[in-house]
Amino acid sequence: MRISARADYAVRAVLELAVRQDDCPVKAEDVAAAQDIPHKFLEGILGDLRRGGVVESRRGGGGGYRLAQDASSITVADVIRTVDGPIVSVRGERPTGLVYTGTAGPLLPLWVALRANVRRILEGVTIADLAADALPPPVRDLAAEPAAWENP
Repeated sequence: MRISARADYAVRAVLELAVRQDDCPVKAEDVAAAQDIPHKFLEGILGDLRRGGVVESRRGGGGGYRLAQDASSITVADVIRTVDGPIVSVRGERPTGLVYTGTAGPLLPLWVALRANVRRILEGVTIADLAADALPPPVRDLAAEPAAWENP
């Protein structure tokens, strides 16, 4: 499984907006600088997030970006889907749309199980959880396992 730079930057940008959430929108330049994200790349990501209803924007001197909804109602999965589409795909298709025959038959339930586990994690963590540095216990427990940090 691979998390794209686009998805990583999107989650970081939304998190930055969440921790700065007040009455004033945050300029894209400020988010880019705080998170060390290329500004032009971030502008495209923020446009996708705006079209996806994750952030809203305001033009003008006092303009910028802010979350379109409360951080507790935005999951990491929501952000990734908005900028990258389906969370887990095989050859660009959702696992449920695949058909395997013969000896490859056991692959389909494997890919579906993989997707279910990835979704369980990413749908179980909100931007508010990240902003509060309060990952849910199941995620904390998985990350605390020494093997989680090893590269086989």
